[in-house]
Amino acid sequence: MFGKFQQSEIRIEVNASAKIIADSLLKRENLIKWLPPLGLNQEIPQQLTQGISFTNWLGLIPVKHQVNIANDQCLRFILSQGIDGYHEWYWGENWVQSRLEGVSFLPLNLGQTFALLSLRDFVNFQAQKQV
Repeated sequence: MFGKFQQSEIRIEVNASAKIIADSLLKRENLIKWLPPLGLNQEIPQQLTQGISFTNWLGLIPVKHQVNIANDQCLRFILSQGIDGYHEWYWGENWVQSRLEGVSFLPLNLGQTFALLSLRDFVNFQAQKQV
């Protein structure tokens, strides 16, 4: 893979429980709501579990995701094609953290920041609905 090695780790506070965050990251119906620009498709099962693979498109660039870890505290994707590396999500009560490392021509930090802000807005809204 050609490109630039990039790494970034961002942790933010959210007004949501660990359960709401987990459901937002691990369930397809929720991923589609907060990450529509990634072109999430129907090949993704209802619940992300270890071993599942799917390809999404960032414009004309395919990014293959293989779920390496999926549990109630962590989601880790091994990335290939448009990004060679990994993307990890960790969460707990009122916080979420994203760690991304890879080689790519894409501006990974920009996409990671957008994803975290979008997730924050989504989980905060979900938490308000439950009050």
